[in-house]
Amino acid sequence: MNGLNTLHPCFNEKVKGKCGRIHLPVAPKCNIKCNYCDRKYDCVNESRPGVTSTVLTPFQAVEYLGKVLEKEPRITVAGIAGPGDPFANPEETMETLRLIKGRFPDMLLCLASNGLSIGPYIDELSELGVTHVTITINTVEPEIGQKIYSWVRDRKVVYRGIKGASLLLERQLSAISKLKDKGITVKANFIAIPGINMGNIRETARELKGLGVDLLNCMAMFPNPGAPFGNIPQPTKAEMESLREVAEEFLPQMRHCTRCRADAVGLLDEDRTSEFRGCLSRCASLALDGSEDRKYVAVATREGVLVNQHLGEAKALEIWQVSDGEAKFIERRTTPPSGTGLRRWVKLSQILHDCKYLLVSGVGQRPLEVLTKSGIRVFEVSGFIEECTLAVQEEGNITAYKKRRKGACCAGGGSGKGCIS
Repeated sequence: MNGLNTLHPCFNEKVKGKCGRIHLPVAPKCNIKCNYCDRKYDCVNESRPGVTSTVLTPFQAVEYLGKVLEKEPRITVAGIAGPGDPFANPEETMETLRLIKGRFPDMLLCLASNGLSIGPYIDELSELGVTHVTITINTVEPEIGQKIYSWVRDRKVVYRGIKGASLLLERQLSAISKLKDKGITVKANFIAIPGINMGNIRETARELKGLGVDLLNCMAMFPNPGAPFGNIPQPTKAEMESLREVAEEFLPQMRHCTRCRADAVGLLDEDRTSEFRGCLSRCASLALDGSEDRKYVAVATREGVLVNQHLGEAKALEIWQVSDGEAKFIERRTTPPSGTGLRRWVKLSQILHDCKYLLVSGVGQRPLEVLTKSGIRVFEVSGFIEECTLAVQEEGNITAYKKRRKGACCAGGGSGKGCIS
């Protein structure tokens, strides 16, 4: 395992009293139905995976992270673990990771998934610097898997029985292999279900070792009343220790798991989830994209008079504000250097965190998408800065200043270099 594990309390038991984690609940939907799972996730009284007191948007989640860090600076890891599956909610998950990377570049990034739909995102996860991923894999035998999963949904198609279990297993094994190829540390969770999969632990551990899994966490199933497995008793401590001893022949075992909630925060030895619940609720009431806190207009200009520069070419942006019916220049902000791809636009969205609008002569599709999702409205316009700023900020006739799009890559006007990175 890599050196970064020294700061991750789940992967290094020695730091569980020094380094903390925060789970950001931005992923409510799930793409499989486990027979031990209860999807009633909005609860404050239960302490188990899949439960949270509320769900946040990406913007709200990063604001919450910032407020938590002010009071608990020992947090070293930000993770997304539900309350559903991160990649049943890929847009919310990836946007949250991008925002964290831009605002807190030194924070370790962590994910917990069932592995069904993570595959297409592994390249970007690596690019964003995600260091730790947990895949819950309860068996390597589809015949056993079909007893555990009621259904598996791949996009709009639902699979049941052996077909669903086989598809899920195939995706899980492929995902683990790809994650290891990217140098990402992988932990596997194995939910021990009496009479169902506990006899398959040796084969499962052996298979996972062959794929390069770093750590195995054997977790006792938590009986949830109302779930299909709700009447199956929880494995005893002796049964779990025996299970771990078998698995330990192949993989190191995690024995300090606290079965965290999807909104857990604090040290493993000093959980502060209840203490921060009020802060979580307040952040959940913020404007979805932070627009209420945005009061400025950013402008791409060559000489400070006209809106006449393509975003990809702008080494700095002017910041303007409308006050008492007048457009006033506030300051210039340097843009991130080109050549860093997606990270450039994520960083720019953070630099413009207090801007509601961005006026440019042209913009590429990728930065347009990133900035828009971050709550910044981007307009391609042509005209004097003061006139355009007044029009857009006071909801005036901005149409008179808009430019027509000339191509799919470059959003109208400028140099046409919409793919500048």
